[in-house]
Amino acid sequence: MLYQLSYGIIRLKVCHLHDLLFWECKNKGKRHPSKLLKKSFDFFFPGIFFCCAPIYIQSFILPSYSLIFAGIYLLSSLRMPLITFTSDIGQKDYLVGAIKGQLMQEVRDCTIVDISHELTPFNYPQAAYVCRNAIKNFPDFSFHIVHVNLFENKNEQLLLAFYNGQYILCADNGLLTMIAEGKPELVIGLRMEKNVAKNALYITRVFAKAVQHIVDGGSLQTIGNADIEIVEKNPLMPLLGENWIEGQIIFIDHFENVVVNITREAFERQRNGRNFSIAFKRDEVIDKISETYADVEEGDKLALFNSAGYLEIAINKGNAAGLLGLQGYSVKQSAHLQNRLFYQTIKIYFQ
Repeated sequence: MLYQLSYGIIRLKVCHLHDLLFWECKNKGKRHPSKLLKKSFDFFFPGIFFCCAPIYIQSFILPSYSLIFAGIYLLSSLRMPLITFTSDIGQKDYLVGAIKGQLMQEVRDCTIVDISHELTPFNYPQAAYVCRNAIKNFPDFSFHIVHVNLFENKNEQLLLAFYNGQYILCADNGLLTMIAEGKPELVIGLRMEKNVAKNALYITRVFAKAVQHIVDGGSLQTIGNADIEIVEKNPLMPLLGENWIEGQIIFIDHFENVVVNITREAFERQRNGRNFSIAFKRDEVIDKISETYADVEEGDKLALFNSAGYLEIAINKGNAAGLLGLQGYSVKQSAHLQNRLFYQTIKIYFQ
């Protein structure tokens, strides 16, 4: 029994290590070999050591303690699958609850974490911003299911990607490349049955079966079709000039703080030590970066870089979007402008 238990743990570790090495090797030298070796060693060695140790102890020392070793490691190594769920469904009807119920039925002992279900429909830049900056904070080998704009295209396949140590499952609608800011190193096309109603619950079952396959030790290489063509959309990037940078509003948070697609790194690189002024609607100007909202008087405007590293325009204890007349992309604006995406802009001048 103990030998079978140890073999099962080692098999799961080997399968995950295989996916890890496959992903790392496809980076084409982006990671230093010593870092790859250390990451592989840190991930793989404890499994071998603690699985082999109970066998040794059982054979030569204390059989009863070997079972305790195996049980403790089994609980720590085979942790419950961690699944995040993000959608544009909203919370008004049954669907979010039904989807989570499907996940619990199909994926044994899973833990489900809600990211957001209030994403604006059809707003890819907003969805990419939220998903990208949430996903990167989760432990390696977490699963991230994204139900956003599932039916923009007639789905022939669903996508499972391994990106920066995370599994992302979403529709083939271009969102994946916006989240990853490019095509991930490893993308698998998940097969869908023919003559089946391809609604949100069916798509959830396909995702859930893929998750359980991986949790059971299955390899990504056998779960679907590799080396496939996918829909690609470019992430919304700021415009650059010699003495300026222009960003677009990609998100307005619960406090109506306005998030712009200019990162601290892009700002400092373009600034190059120069003075600056941030200009936006109604001839409003900000000429310094604050560390916190309390750096200015109550009711005053400010600019800072938020916890995700993006430029944010805010008012201390006020709603910047409403008071300053700033808006992000909306469906109404898109329809009014003959389906052209419209974003209000924030421009920074350097001198």
